Amino acid sequence: MDLHQLRCFLAVAEELHFGRAAQRLGMLPSALGRHIRLLEEDLGTRLMNRTTRSVALTDDGACLLEEARALLLQADRLAARFRSGARVQTSVLRVGAIDSAAAGLLPMLLQDFRARHPDVVVQLTEDKTIRLLPRLRSGRLDLAFVRPPEQPDRALDALFLFHETVVVALPADHPLTGRSSLRIEDIADQPVIVPERRSRPHSHDLTMKLFAEAGHQARVAQLAEEKQTIINLVGAGLGVAIVPRWTARMAPPSVRFIPLEGVGGAPVDRLPLAAAWMRGTRDPLRDRMLDTLRDQLARYADQA
Repeated sequence: MDLHQLRCFLAVAEELHFGRAAQRLGMLPSALGRHIRLLEEDLGTRLMNRTTRSVALTDDGACLLEEARALLLQADRLAARFRSGARVQTSVLRVGAIDSAAAGLLPMLLQDFRARHPDVVVQLTEDKTIRLLPRLRSGRLDLAFVRPPEQPDRALDALFLFHETVVVALPADHPLTGRSSLRIEDIADQPVIVPERRSRPHSHDLTMKLFAEAGHQARVAQLAEEKQTIINLVGAGLGVAIVPRWTARMAPPSVRFIPLEGVGGAPVDRLPLAAAWMRGTRDPLRDRMLDTLRDQLARYADQA
């Protein structure tokens, strides 16, 4: 039995679904299943009853769940404490961010942070929430700017920051680019490029809900995983997309962005952004960045 096997078990036990657990860990379901079998062989007991449709913990599995959760939390805290001590000496802070936060929030935050702490080196990792959270839990990141998960992670602390404003991305030659704002009704008959739910559940669900709430069904022309791919597809004239406003900072000249009106003409701001870090750890460099973030949060939120 090793820690990786316990992490695999914990993910499946919490999700009760091998596919979702594999996605959470960034591995193939077949590899995940192999680690569960090895753990069961090492312990000499069956931990899960699984069929093609369901996963359920056995009595031994339920007993192991709380023990595994406590053991992994202790191991993560121990690793984070030693890594934090080493980093204070070298003054390196490892920060992860989703793409829109990397394009919009991070340039402002880093400028303010470096004005206060010019000797700190910040290493940036840009990725999706589902890949940043495991790096945070394992101690490979010290702080991450992510979409908060639907189920709170007991190993992490999180600070809600604000909701990002969303806009409609259109091809530059689209007839609607002359409008000052748009409603869902204006694009109800347009082909829509939508993020894959597996990797971007917040953005995917928001697009579908906005259409449904307006009494329409989105005409999904293409699913895409990367935000830059979505924007390039819009620029190629394959459809329109609903994206965070900060996405405009990474757009080619072939794309225009128009504000999206919600109820009563208000902007649509339903993409939450949070800062997350390992619970129960002391990290002076991380806390200095959080102090800068809190001091300037109102200004950052105004530009989201």
